[in-house]
Amino acid sequence: MYARRRHLYFAMMGTCVTLFVLAWGVVRIWSVPAAVGMCLFAMVIPPVAAMVANRRGPDDRWWDDPSGDPTSDEWWDELDGKKRPHEPPQ
Repeated sequence: MYARRRHLYFAMMGTCVTLFVLAWGVVRIWSVPAAVGMCLFAMVIPPVAAMVANRRGPDDRWWDDPSGDPTSDEWWDELDGKKRPHEPPQ
């Protein structure tokens, strides 16, 4: 899942860069308004690419899921207030 999102992110960002380069390197010779329109469209791509790359997939581990390490999970539960602090043996 991660590789698919990463590939999609790089494809979207590559499209964005390509649109900017084509707009001001080629299209502006024939039509400045079309070049500006291409840049406005390219301007929307990076935030969408970031959302696509950072969305949570159905198989992804979320930030508060247990990690599988009992010591670490106990420590985080204590910090989050889910459990009372461990008292040292006397």
